Amino acid sequence: MITSASDLLHIRQQHLPLIEARLGREEAAGEHQILVCAGTGCSSSGSHGLREELKKQVEAHQLQEKVKIIKTGCFGFCKLGPIAVVYPEGIFYCRVRKEDAADLVKGLASGQVITRLLYRDPATGQHARRMKEIHFFQAQHRIALRNCGLINPEDINEYIARDGYQALAEALSRQPEEIIAAISASGLRGRGGAGFPTGRKWELTAAAPARPRYVVCNADEGDPGAFMDRSILEGDPHSVLEGMAIAGYATGARQGYVYVRAEYPIAVDRLERAIRQARRAGLLGDNILGTGFSFNIEIRLGAGAFVCGEETALLRSIEGRRGEPRPRPPYPAQAGLWGKPTVVNNVETLANVPVIIRKGAEWHASFGTKGSKGTKVFSLAGSINNTGLIEVPMGTTLREIIFGIGGGIPGGKKFKAVQTGGPSGGCLPEEMLDTPVDYEALTAAGSIMGSGGLIIMDESDCMVDIARFYLEFSQDESCGRCTPCRVGTKRLLEILKRITSGEGTMDDLKLLEDLSHDVKEASLCGLGQTAPNPILSTLRYFRHEYEAHVRDKYCPAGVCRNLTRRPVLH
Repeated sequence: MITSASDLLHIRQQHLPLIEARLGREEAAGEHQILVCAGTGCSSSGSHGLREELKKQVEAHQLQEKVKIIKTGCFGFCKLGPIAVVYPEGIFYCRVRKEDAADLVKGLASGQVITRLLYRDPATGQHARRMKEIHFFQAQHRIALRNCGLINPEDINEYIARDGYQALAEALSRQPEEIIAAISASGLRGRGGAGFPTGRKWELTAAAPARPRYVVCNADEGDPGAFMDRSILEGDPHSVLEGMAIAGYATGARQGYVYVRAEYPIAVDRLERAIRQARRAGLLGDNILGTGFSFNIEIRLGAGAFVCGEETALLRSIEGRRGEPRPRPPYPAQAGLWGKPTVVNNVETLANVPVIIRKGAEWHASFGTKGSKGTKVFSLAGSINNTGLIEVPMGTTLREIIFGIGGGIPGGKKFKAVQTGGPSGGCLPEEMLDTPVDYEALTAAGSIMGSGGLIIMDESDCMVDIARFYLEFSQDESCGRCTPCRVGTKRLLEILKRITSGEGTMDDLKLLEDLSHDVKEASLCGLGQTAPNPILSTLRYFRHEYEAHVRDKYCPAGVCRNLTRRPVLH
């Protein structure tokens, strides 16, 4: 049981050597640690079998005292999974199979590096031994992902060794108003999509007269191709719990809930473990660190409804009611869960909180742009060489993300568009590649930040069909409560289906644009208000493709089956 900040410090010092070896700061002679990714991506590629075979090989060579096999969270370079990193040397092995375990362990015993398992730069052909030698990692700055791929997410002691729960101890020694002021000064904005200032949300909740108050973590990540929050929960769950506890102290809440979709079994399992460990350690529950502050956290599983990512629908779902949004105001900060003041922050937002408290508001505000401070986590998916998860300072351009970190478009194909913000976002063309990624710049370009999903498309993608795909998703996920969304998205989808089947007219294009604006302006919640974004952005930047479908009855990308015959030019 941890009863004071000094107890935390003692545990940190006890377990720090393991972490220091992974950071290259300390080397225990003759001892090795093999960290194997146990995130969803690598797990689906066979990392569990790899870990088990590594353990068998270690035993077969009688190296149990000298070699430890440790599971960890996502490293981010998902294309290269399963990933294993050998410390203290920091040798980065990728695409490691169960069959490679014997050679890997023999290499440890003899001091040899297995060259065929090293990362090979596609441009230079050179092998890289360490993560810091690979541009994918060099270009990042990890704050929310600071522990993912570095610690065992199922061991609270490893989190504490990385200064875990030190921020909570520091926060409990200060006044709640000071904590809120620090979060406000840091410039942290909600990473779930809307970008509302986090400090302001906490301030409104703390000022509300009603009690009790609640803290809710929105982990209902439903965007196709997005896996930012899932990776944090799988790789560093305690950072989210600590962020929630700090939010609870700052706002006067004593109860927190994590609303996570049931389709994330690994994340749910690690969250449950982390909550149990924190309770046993006295870092959740009554009289935390002997300060008199009490805070508990429970998990609520979502059934996969996309609309429950909207905060009012999410709160209704926690209450056991149908997940439907309600009109705002009142906002959750005044009347949220069971009508009481509630802070709702997403996973990435909360993961930033402990670092801000520990390193200071000015430190966090030194990253990013004037209106968008700090870093942002993005998932890279679609037609891109380096699929995976990255974290970069706000203001990094789309070009650097896609062609620098992402490695460009595979197969020698030409870049066509990038969709930011998932089904609620927009599709931006090549001429917008130098757009800095921040809230204001993306909105001005006709898209949104969203939760951080980036879907890259090449010349083989039809932008009309892309708009149809995302509109079909939004229409299917509409809760049906308000008419503009329930009926409007259905009518929009009908128009898009007519166009992609070769039955569209030029009048349909005007109707499509006008109706999109109507649905956007009249819908009750963010789902309906943003559902037309893929249509409006593709009409703005790729109208020629719509006109080809309607006027020439031809799909330039050859995707729409009824429109593949090239028109005859007269």
